[in-house]
Amino acid sequence: MAGAVHMKKYNFYIGVDISKPFVDFIVSDGKHSRIHAQGANDPESLKAFLTQLRKLEGCRISNCIFGMEHTGIYSNHLLTVLHKLKADVVNENSIQIKNSLGLLRGKNDKLDAFRIAEYLFICRDKLTLWTEKRDIISELSGLLTLRERLIQILHNLKVLLKQEKGFINKNLSAQNLDLCSASIAAVKTDIIKVEQKISSIWTTDKTLEHFMRIILSVPCVGQLTALNIIITSNEFKTISTAKKFACYAGVAPFSRQSGTSVSGRSRVSHAANKKTKSLLHTCAVLSVRFVPELKAYFLRKTQQEKKHRMLVYNAIRSKIILRVFSCINNERMYQKDYVYTPLQHQ
Repeated sequence: MAGAVHMKKYNFYIGVDISKPFVDFIVSDGKHSRIHAQGANDPESLKAFLTQLRKLEGCRISNCIFGMEHTGIYSNHLLTVLHKLKADVVNENSIQIKNSLGLLRGKNDKLDAFRIAEYLFICRDKLTLWTEKRDIISELSGLLTLRERLIQILHNLKVLLKQEKGFINKNLSAQNLDLCSASIAAVKTDIIKVEQKISSIWTTDKTLEHFMRIILSVPCVGQLTALNIIITSNEFKTISTAKKFACYAGVAPFSRQSGTSVSGRSRVSHAANKKTKSLLHTCAVLSVRFVPELKAYFLRKTQQEKKHRMLVYNAIRSKIILRVFSCINNERMYQKDYVYTPLQHQ
């Protein structure tokens, strides 16, 4: 995740393209590529490259900045090595890098590393540095991913058995269901075990328990959504405002206008965390059913003002985000009739 905007000046900009087996490095001084190297994606090979890097004239870890795209677990080895060396690192979304460089043609590992180095130099005055997450946050993130995979396995198995039911002999269909019953039960048991592990982790951590207690006080926000907000915001260190989180989740609408030409209504961006957006949508749907003021808002907008249902659901997603961040930033539980009273200066 990223940290605060960093204005430090660097002598070397190192673009890194990471895949499962290999890591490609391009070392640039901002004008020319000085080194291209490729090595295995393992700690020893990465340390060997950094040792060679420091032999480059005038090169020190303190005057280098490393850049890479989000690649999930494949970047873990490099991030760990660089963190121990206290190196400055940018771990950026690939779309952000691509959009910053204009029209691009061609693609290979070396070229991708070069483009990341170029991005670091061009955007050097507005880069945001990666900040390591606490181990407990990384563990929770992994467990939530594991839970999603188990749920997908269970869903795929059930759908397959359901789809074949109307097209094969009933006895054969019943036989297949019986043969898979142990697998279905086992996956359900594993999902429960993962969920219990997740709960045991956040309930025993003081900071997480505090955040969870506040977020869960917001009506119709459940445990999975609350954990997702905490993890993706890096405990509200990386994303500390409702506006930024709404952009990250693909909830904030953006206008499309050029001069006097306006292209329809404002629209949300497709560049979003789809999982976060899906969880927030579930919260919005439940809110329309069980939260009186949001139900009234939904009916007024859809029935009286004839607004599109999804447009109104998106507005409710935004309201939920605002409520969560307001409670977190003000260190208070959600109150329906809360009235903000500014501090009086003496």
